[in-house]
Amino acid sequence: MKSNTSVLLSIAVAILGSIIITILDLTISGAALFAAGAIATGIANQFISTKKSGPSSEAVESDFATTTLYVGNLPYRANEMAIRTLFSEHGKVLSVRLMKDKHTGKRRGFGFVEMPEKDAENAINALNEKEFQERSLKVREANERAPRPAENAQV
Repeated sequence: MKSNTSVLLSIAVAILGSIIITILDLTISGAALFAAGAIATGIANQFISTKKSGPSSEAVESDFATTTLYVGNLPYRANEMAIRTLFSEHGKVLSVRLMKDKHTGKRRGFGFVEMPEKDAENAINALNEKEFQERSLKVREANERAPRPAENAQV
């Protein structure tokens, strides 16, 4: 994903290029100008990404242990954003999954929230038995899912 820095850098390179061409009074075709700008932007982007070569933000985020929380007794009208907002008051929320019925598509009244381990305990203590949209939430650490037997297992 391109960052705002890359976009701003591209704009700055284009402006700088047009200023240099105006000052030097160069006559360059549009295709050559575009190619030069693209090369300059690529080099500048590469330079910026190597300058950030310390621990990248992606690596830092994945360097901590996470815990998946079971959230039960959810109101059927609750959506992922409402649950994310509620849990983010108690720490960083990495993901929210609300379970739906396969056939009807209606919510089943429970879901899972993934948080860093250090924030999960805080969220459990704060939100278990808490009233949310007229329902008393059940929040605890999720159990590991038992492996399902293969449907077409050959013996």
